[in-house]
Amino acid sequence: MGNKRVMIPASEVDLTAVNYIPENIQAPHLTGFWFKFFVKLAEAPGIGSLIMNHLKKENKIDEMLKYTVIPEVPMFKPEYPPQEPEPAVVSLEEDAKPEERVNLALKYLPEYDPASNWSGDSTASFRYWKIRDYAYAYRSKFTTPSMVAERFISAIEEFNNKNPTAPLLISFDPDEVRKQAAASTQRFQQGNPLSILDGIFMAIKDDIDCYPHPSKGATTWMHEVREVKKDAVSVSRLRSCGAILVGKANMHELGLGTTGNNANYGTTRNPHDPDRYTGGSSSGPAAIVASGLCSAAVGTDGGGSVRIPSSLCGVVGLKSTYGRTDMTGSLCDDGTVEIIGPIATTVEDTILVYAAILGSSPAERISLRPSVPCIPNFPSQDSSQSLEALHLGKYTEMVEIVIPELHEMRVAHIVSIGSESLCSLNPDCYEGRGARLTYDTRTNLAFFRSFTAADYVAAQRLRRRLMYFHMEIFKKVDIIVTPTTGMTAPRIPPSALKVGETDLHISGDLMRFIITANLLGFPAVTVPVGYDNQGLPIGMQLIGRPWCEASILRLAAAIEETCAEPKKKPLQYYDILKGN
Repeated sequence: MGNKRVMIPASEVDLTAVNYIPENIQAPHLTGFWFKFFVKLAEAPGIGSLIMNHLKKENKIDEMLKYTVIPEVPMFKPEYPPQEPEPAVVSLEEDAKPEERVNLALKYLPEYDPASNWSGDSTASFRYWKIRDYAYAYRSKFTTPSMVAERFISAIEEFNNKNPTAPLLISFDPDEVRKQAAASTQRFQQGNPLSILDGIFMAIKDDIDCYPHPSKGATTWMHEVREVKKDAVSVSRLRSCGAILVGKANMHELGLGTTGNNANYGTTRNPHDPDRYTGGSSSGPAAIVASGLCSAAVGTDGGGSVRIPSSLCGVVGLKSTYGRTDMTGSLCDDGTVEIIGPIATTVEDTILVYAAILGSSPAERISLRPSVPCIPNFPSQDSSQSLEALHLGKYTEMVEIVIPELHEMRVAHIVSIGSESLCSLNPDCYEGRGARLTYDTRTNLAFFRSFTAADYVAAQRLRRRLMYFHMEIFKKVDIIVTPTTGMTAPRIPPSALKVGETDLHISGDLMRFIITANLLGFPAVTVPVGYDNQGLPIGMQLIGRPWCEASILRLAAAIEETCAEPKKKPLQYYDILKGN
């Protein structure tokens, strides 16, 4: 018999007495034969339960969920009090046409002259082409979407012939790309492009529907049980703006991993160092953008899956507030921690794609009561004043703000996303398809099966408790500032390419600052701020109040401008606009 642990109500916690305790995750790092052997044991009746119960005990998960009295009532999805309006912003109408929102967003971007950059000094320091550069080149007839499409196709085919395989796209039809590019080229010839996104090349993560491609979630079988009949809502919004949707981007299988390892199709490599991971799970989307092959991509983020790879690949990734974008048509459209979000090379391009895809589902407009979506009004005189007025909080031991119960937050998140993922996959696993998943996915599912209904309810009690702490913090600060990840891009063990690996220490470092925005649904953006001593990108994360995407985007743009020079050209980079 042991003693139960009793939490006092969140409102009575003395934040001055909170101590940060570094977390030491207890779990083996396995790959190769021993990894396969471990999975066999973990899935075996009896002994598998013993292994998972041991891991839970070593990491104090049962102590937290089963043996603790948590006084708060459950919060099964994020709930927010009404928020103060953001200053110096432009409202975007959810019911407007996506191309109207995009063209409105364009008017309020910072001043920029594409002509000077097009004809500028080719020896100048590296920078990515912006969406506005592509639009200028098309309008000026310097090139056409069809010409760019041919460069794109040849680059992708080069990738597909690499050994070992490291694909950016796992569903790709050159003729489909040519068809879209030809239609865009014709619109420019007639002088009537649909929006600034017309002719802009974008990749779609393989867990978001993009007709006529299958959505496999980077498995070998999901397309057998789930037919794609039309675009996901977010993808249809991009298509109506004229974007050229190039195919389905590689990912960590079913989004259940943070490295981007995929033994089914090959592991996407980091454009800055091909011996390193991109981060996951949106590995293909981040890498294809960082490589210069696409101006933007769309991914999902349930546990940092947009922000982690964006940070490790040196690009911008936005996780909007939970419910801000309609998830209909994605494999994770029934969870409580996921969003669909844009990845791009610059903050302004992120804003343009965000303007296209935003808009809550009809059900979530009722349940979540979202504030009107806004973007920064950069030309406004109030813009710089509102930037100066922001109060920032550091998310570290440098106690400007104190956030208690970080270990509880990690556990509540893994139980939430794990239980929800398992619920979706159970019917297919029952029919035997679970054995066709990768070994690391099977390890995760074996762990998720050890959670009980009571564990899930306890995790939702913790969610309400943690929401209280953060809403109290947001009374004092506007934005929480953290590193995006606790490490730069990790090396890919050669033995992990064939069968994958499990390394919860790496996952813990990559997710250290990530999960707040998922469990509690807050908006967050990662923006590149420099490089480590090995030349690997470092990202800074900005976490905002609910529905306050404009505030984090405004600060991200200011950080981007401050850290603009010198930018490092990735080892794997293609200039498909000029063809250099």
